[in-house]
Amino acid sequence: MVGIMILDAPRCHLGEGPCYDPRTDTAWWVDILERRLFAAPLAGGTARSYALPVMASAVAAVDERRQLLAAEDGLHLRTLEDGALTLFCPLEVEEAGTRSNDGRVHPCGALWISTMGRDAESGRGTIYHVAGTRVTRLYGGLTIPNAICFSPDGATAYFADTAAGLLQRVALDPRTGLPAGEPATLYDHRGGAGGLDGAAIDAEGRIWCARWGASCLDAYSPEGARLKTIPLPVTRPSCPTFAGPGLDHLLVTSAYEGMTPEEREADPEHGRTLLVPVGVRGLLEPAFRLSA
Repeated sequence: MVGIMILDAPRCHLGEGPCYDPRTDTAWWVDILERRLFAAPLAGGTARSYALPVMASAVAAVDERRQLLAAEDGLHLRTLEDGALTLFCPLEVEEAGTRSNDGRVHPCGALWISTMGRDAESGRGTIYHVAGTRVTRLYGGLTIPNAICFSPDGATAYFADTAAGLLQRVALDPRTGLPAGEPATLYDHRGGAGGLDGAAIDAEGRIWCARWGASCLDAYSPEGARLKTIPLPVTRPSCPTFAGPGLDHLLVTSAYEGMTPEEREADPEHGRTLLVPVGVRGLLEPAFRLSA
């Protein structure tokens, strides 16, 4: 697609969890498997890379001094000035065979965060709601929980199990971000190319979902119609978030996890991080609230 920018950053083994800081026009994301955190100025320049002591899967804003990292042992606060990490809220610390995966902050400031088996074992995935340090288990028995995002008014959540191929919708209490009903299928992707991965919501409530293995982004209406597909120059896009001064681009991570040498050669941009113009205005991801 014309206008896609490939950021000046290393390839990611498993890029995930992007976040945008409008104060500094900086994109943040992680490489889960290589335990790295990246920061890239969108106006141009080389990305900075930070080694992490844990496998982190998602980045969220907290305030001007700190950000939140969802990691294999729980939620960490990271100080922007010196990179110091402090474990804020443990999560599944007794489960050595799991790690964090997809997550988003609800408009109320609570976090939905998922876990999964380190080898994507069937049924080991869970989605949690975290308000401050209060953890509520929402949905279990999943395999690769993904596509977590929220309607602009906070009254609806969307999520998927990539292995199941179903994009789900559930009503929420917008004051708390907790479910107020049972999930129902919004879109059935079973049998389609690739798998539903990370997702973000635009200002009109459309769901923009990365399709792992299919080199594209899909836009869905809140009613469940697939409206648009944007081809991407990477085979395994993993997660988008709206970014840029106009919030009219999607920052999209990707990966080369599991690819053979021949597949990498056929996908020369494998693992790169993209900035994709989408022609609509998005929403800035809310900051995580430290108190319930």
